[in-house]
Amino acid sequence: MDDIIFGRNPVLEAIKSGRAIDKILIKKGRYEGSVVSVVKRAKENGIVIQETEKKKLDEICRGENHQGVVAYVSACDYASVGDILKRARDKNEAPFVVICDKITDPHNLGAVIRTANCVGAHGIIIPKRNSAGLNSIAAKTAAGALEYTPVAKVTNIAQTIDDLKKEGLWICAADMDGEPMYKTDLKGALGIVIGSEGGGISRLVKERCDFTASIPMAGEINSLNASVAAAVIMYEALRQRAQHEK
Repeated sequence: MDDIIFGRNPVLEAIKSGRAIDKILIKKGRYEGSVVSVVKRAKENGIVIQETEKKKLDEICRGENHQGVVAYVSACDYASVGDILKRARDKNEAPFVVICDKITDPHNLGAVIRTANCVGAHGIIIPKRNSAGLNSIAAKTAAGALEYTPVAKVTNIAQTIDDLKKEGLWICAADMDGEPMYKTDLKGALGIVIGSEGGGISRLVKERCDFTASIPMAGEINSLNASVAAAVIMYEALRQRAQHEK
């Protein structure tokens, strides 16, 4: 039962304390008693709430008394997009941001965070909904990178891309339909969007991107695991940026 808190009062106190919470599951039905306070506080703090069946909550809590409330908590606190951009300014570097569009496997998310740190990216951006969060699996896979590389969780990825453009970033979609990454300019202020494991980058998000870069494929299989694809294109960006600085 890693990464969860259950019971009405424990979850309510976790919200009050400012604990980083990815989402809260509430038993379907009419809200009663302190569940009303949990829902109200969660909404005030922008925490995702999902209704689910009691049977599912029983399974998650392995028969423990959850009182109809379960919260998924994060292994560490989230940053803001502003924190990520400030990190770049403090280092006097052009911002380099990785945007994960609905990556749902925490192993993949952790691997992306680890590689992002290795290439010197200033931070990761993930959506609040339909995405893996910073649970213990992601933290373990990141192999310590979470201590150094901030992760921001936003309500709307497409809107966040528009905001990043206003800050001077060019946004690149990593997608099979793009120009080969070797022929794409990945220098300067940059955001790279990595799509989900199954569906890739969503249409609305892709439309917001400035250009698309693809990874050349020379074998019989023409796709890569999301975190591997992210690593390949991040290192191409690092190569180009390092050459530009010479």
